Amino acid sequence: MKHSPAYRIAATILHGFDEYRARFKQITFDASRRFRDAAWREAQQASVVRIKLYGEKVADTLDRLQRTFSHDVLANCETWREARKHYAEMISQRLDYELAETYFNSLFCSVFHHRHIRNDWMFVYSSRADAAHHSGIELCRRKAVKGDWAGTLAWALQEAPFDNPFADLKRDSELGASLLATQLSAAIVQAHDTQIELLKSVFYRNKGAYLVGRILGGGEQVPLVLPVLHGKGFGEQQGGDPCLHLDTVLTETDEVSIIFSFTRAYFQVDVPVPGEFVNYLTQLMPHKPAGELYAAIGFFKHGKTEFFRALNQQVAKREDRFVIAPGVRGMVMAVFVLPRFRTVFKVIKDKFDPAKEVTPAIVRDKYRLVKLHDRVGRMADTQEFSNFIVRQDHFAPDCLEHLLEVAPSSVLLKEDKVIIKHCYTERMMTPLNIHLETCSPEERVMVLKDYGNAIKQMAAANIFPGDMLLKNFGVTRQGRVIFYDYDEVCYLTECRFRHLPKSQSNDFQLGGGDSLSIGPNDIFPEEFGPFMFANPELRSLFMAQHPELFDPGYWIGLQQAIEDGRVIDVYPYRNKQRFAGTVGQLVH
Repeated sequence: MKHSPAYRIAATILHGFDEYRARFKQITFDASRRFRDAAWREAQQASVVRIKLYGEKVADTLDRLQRTFSHDVLANCETWREARKHYAEMISQRLDYELAETYFNSLFCSVFHHRHIRNDWMFVYSSRADAAHHSGIELCRRKAVKGDWAGTLAWALQEAPFDNPFADLKRDSELGASLLATQLSAAIVQAHDTQIELLKSVFYRNKGAYLVGRILGGGEQVPLVLPVLHGKGFGEQQGGDPCLHLDTVLTETDEVSIIFSFTRAYFQVDVPVPGEFVNYLTQLMPHKPAGELYAAIGFFKHGKTEFFRALNQQVAKREDRFVIAPGVRGMVMAVFVLPRFRTVFKVIKDKFDPAKEVTPAIVRDKYRLVKLHDRVGRMADTQEFSNFIVRQDHFAPDCLEHLLEVAPSSVLLKEDKVIIKHCYTERMMTPLNIHLETCSPEERVMVLKDYGNAIKQMAAANIFPGDMLLKNFGVTRQGRVIFYDYDEVCYLTECRFRHLPKSQSNDFQLGGGDSLSIGPNDIFPEEFGPFMFANPELRSLFMAQHPELFDPGYWIGLQQAIEDGRVIDVYPYRNKQRFAGTVGQLVH
């Protein structure tokens, strides 16, 4: 039987998707082995490989389509209408159908260069509101507490699919039970039906493994995360694999949300049914958008799809319009927001301030660098969009006027439509400079401490932010300081940290008022203070909290550690919560 071109297009795309999923699963499955062997550098490399995989497989599938079908066939939208229908039937019983739809969309957009975005020809909206049927796959394991919290935690750890033994399971369980006693309500502790429920899959990222689930009882529920690390500080198994230990117990929704933050690398975790898996995580973190949760478990492209659908729904409500983002306007990016959607949109300007020695191509490379790098909880994840189209009346007039003025090659007005050829989106945060103007003296001390910690943790991950002005950092609703302006970011090991020449120490001038270096890679930490803070009071407070940041020797030491192959620990929770007896050189 000879199939139509549309059918064969659908089958070719699905074949490409299957290749992508098989390789994705292979990389993810090997995370347990990397954790067992403490292969931290390999784990970082695997994360990069998996992020690049999607684009590589889409390119392979596009090449296959272009070699098989004529341009006229591929450029015919009616052919794609039929292909969409066939494809929807092909994936109707799949457990990962929503990911398959996104893959189809990626091929359609590759052929039409992100034009003709219509639900007739691609999956602007899902082919079905809900899965055709519940998979029946059991995602969780459970155990009744019956008053024995230490014993139940021991079960949670011992029955997890780890290859390494625990150094001291009894101690871990007792420490965890003691902490739970201070965190849980009496209703849960005293209820006869209380149980611990954990996802069977282990979440791997960097040097940690996380057991994720919840505690149910007395009509209440709280999230539960058990971070497991290799046994530093608890001894190692003699002549065998490294031992493990429980590092802490987390039960606050905000703490769990930080672990799944948009500022961290994507988890490596086996996900049997993506939609059901995300629905479960949503119960633990009800305020986190589904798109962020898909991204957090590695499906960042489908996270982008979910984001786009949610944005369309918000715009359709007409509750507000796009406006210029609050704060100091950037020299490289034009930034606007849809206030109730809690997202910022960033467009590269056509012309930069003379102090900025970058080009639009360099800026794109910088954002790509951050996308692939470990963001260590301190750099915002971004999504990149092409040919983003919105009705003119959805923009405040002054916002649209500003965009057309500073980015005319990227922002066009065609009849009543605004066409944005290229933009980035990030989670909205309060700019650090604005936060410091409005917060209390006590909060000011805390946020300045976290500002320094953010710089240190990025440096530990081999990232130097370049432009460390307050306006380039934001503050999340949990009070964490996050970097979000990447046009000057570079690898720390590319920098040359130097002491100020003695002959110039008294009259050294900052070039143009905003440069910290003489040569392209020369950096003088002793001059950070006046550059970062115009306010002497804030400067003094910050320098007292983080004096090492102004010492070239501190930065050189970090460079040496990175070049020696050391992967420095950066934990997604506070040090004071940890059970481990040893704490690294960074304040986390």
